[in-house]
Amino acid sequence: MTMLAQPDSRDFEVVEKLLAARYSCRAFKPDSVPRATIERVLAAAQKTASWCNSQPWQVAIFSGDAVKTFGEAMYKAASERAPPVTDFDFPREYKGVYLDRRRESGFQLYNALGIERGDKAAYNKQMLENFRFFGAPHVAIITSDEALGIYGAIDCGGYVSNFMLAAQALGLATIPQAALAGHADVVRKHLGVGEERRVVCGISFGYADPAHLANSYRTNRASIPEAVAFIE
Repeated sequence: MTMLAQPDSRDFEVVEKLLAARYSCRAFKPDSVPRATIERVLAAAQKTASWCNSQPWQVAIFSGDAVKTFGEAMYKAASERAPPVTDFDFPREYKGVYLDRRRESGFQLYNALGIERGDKAAYNKQMLENFRFFGAPHVAIITSDEALGIYGAIDCGGYVSNFMLAAQALGLATIPQAALAGHADVVRKHLGVGEERRVVCGISFGYADPAHLANSYRTNRASIPEAVAFIE
């Protein structure tokens, strides 16, 4: 007879704590993360479940001078308003509750930074910080295989979540960045890969600057009744 593992509430409490503590960091200290620490994060994230165990993610991590060179190219494309080149369609529109949540999140950031509502120049300046990686010393680019389509991207989303939780457990801060996928052509050029690799997103990571106002707030989450239907 197969013996079922007994649940340990301590394990669940660890998961709860990590999920509650993780947030999108928008200001990092310049200190580099030791390679051994990064490899521990990668080893944990590699255990992510995927359809047919395809493990479609490939990860390229920029550090040191490579971050500076990559960031300069990305910032140039964004600041010059180069036409977006995306491998996966961005949302067609935000409406209803999704628009409300997007606005709330944005205004939380702007209020924390003292940016007045309607100041489009300041909005744009803050948006461009995406392409400075918010000062992070490392940025990971996640790509999937073209033939796997949207389901490869979904699997990569699971990988991104696990990467961020593993990083949180080791005292690192992260921010997932779809903005970087908006210039997939620039990304591919720096990775030296062809269109068989589809750019899903980036993850900037390092040590948080807790004193920076951009890190002084936390976004809200919908309640269980808002997000879940129990069908019996």
